[in-house]
Amino acid sequence: MARENDRVLWYAAYTKPRNEKKVYSRLVEKGIETFLPLQKILKQWSDRKKMVEEPLFRSYIFVHIPLSRYYDVLNTSGVVRYVTFEGKAVPIPEKQIEQVKQLLLQDIEIEALEGYIEPGTRVEVRFGTLKGITGELVEHTGKKKVIVRIDHISHSLLVTLPKDYIVTARG
Repeated sequence: MARENDRVLWYAAYTKPRNEKKVYSRLVEKGIETFLPLQKILKQWSDRKKMVEEPLFRSYIFVHIPLSRYYDVLNTSGVVRYVTFEGKAVPIPEKQIEQVKQLLLQDIEIEALEGYIEPGTRVEVRFGTLKGITGELVEHTGKKKVIVRIDHISHSLLVTLPKDYIVTARG
């Protein structure tokens, strides 16, 4: 039987502002499995427009580690602290990390929302490449959108989907 310290789990860590990509590189150099969700954004300056990759969740990075590597992450330049509850780093469910990865593969509109959103009708995507993802239905600026909540980091992803792609979730 595996000891608790040997279990590899996902954790979220806060980074210094605008340090996500640097922290990602440093963690990868240390051999730590790291996930930094990025999205392409069209930035406009006074003289030009350019597509740039920006973190989906500002000042957050996800690491997949056993507890024995806890301080390897914490002692990485740019890492501020773990997302904690009652003083302990909170594991992020693997399913939520996989849903974020799956969403980022799609050519769909994704908006990261910080803070808590009132719960709505539980729905499940039944068609398309996001089939199986569950979330909550909201109406946002007249469009049907699905929220996928990321527990423990007070963020949700708002995804625009055709209304015929979703059904009320069971259970």
